[in-house]
Amino acid sequence: MPRVLYQVDAFTSTPFRGNPAGVVLCAAGLTDAQMLAVARELYNSETAFVLPADGDDHDVRVRFFTPTTEVPTCGHATVAAHYARAVEYSLPSGTWVQKSGTGLLQRVRVLREGDRVRIGMEQGEAVFGTELDGDRRDRLLRALGASPDDLIGDGPVQIVSTGHSKALVELRDRATVDALRPDPAALTALSRAFGTNGFFVFTRATGDPRRLTWSRMFAPAIGITEDPVTGNGHGPLGAYLVRHGLVPTVNGRLAFTGRQGWAMGRPGDVDVRVDTGIDDELRVAITGEAATAFRADLRI
Repeated sequence: MPRVLYQVDAFTSTPFRGNPAGVVLCAAGLTDAQMLAVARELYNSETAFVLPADGDDHDVRVRFFTPTTEVPTCGHATVAAHYARAVEYSLPSGTWVQKSGTGLLQRVRVLREGDRVRIGMEQGEAVFGTELDGDRRDRLLRALGASPDDLIGDGPVQIVSTGHSKALVELRDRATVDALRPDPAALTALSRAFGTNGFFVFTRATGDPRRLTWSRMFAPAIGITEDPVTGNGHGPLGAYLVRHGLVPTVNGRLAFTGRQGWAMGRPGDVDVRVDTGIDDELRVAITGEAATAFRADLRI
């Protein structure tokens, strides 16, 4: 089958908002170097390459590349990839199992409501890593362009992962988040020092009753100066809010909408769900809309 290239804006129903991702359908036969070249040419934060299954435990494989490297998983590019599949192949509502390039298995749902297509994905196990305090916390704040006075003291500055780790930093209000002017070189150095490539800054003081959180994400160490709307930031965020008791659950569940991308002129919304299971295990899922920016044949 011919290779088809989509540019999909994830976590929005409006083209040229949300988070753009490239999607290459029928990517079998492309080398790693060719995938990286396509990702570099498109220069989105991630490009997804859809491949046939190579085992009985999944339906489709997807690999994710930034303009500089392969990453284990990506929330917005997963939404984009399965939205492109749903549009290209007229897929009905249903559930598929996706295997990432590193072997992570995730259940992905296509939700059709007339012409509207939403994509939901289960994320990996919530893993709570290092809490950054003292000098390490202050170094991070300086690299972000913030100060200790900008912090809100309810929860720690902590590295959390549901497949691709982020350092989570809560600031006092939306204006403070929007005013950040990070130092990419300093954040790149801290990525190596802290063992995480992403820095997810958020506030719960959104001024909008429809949205619980307002956020930005920076990952210059992997070629992403700032990411518009980050699925693999909102999943860890949901787990963090539950683990530290910052937002109450209802019958063991937290469900909320987070907004990101405003400071970049590409706002989008991520619906997050966190369920508490036995032994306090946290199961995280995100859902979002998407829109096609363009579709083209890929001649490579």
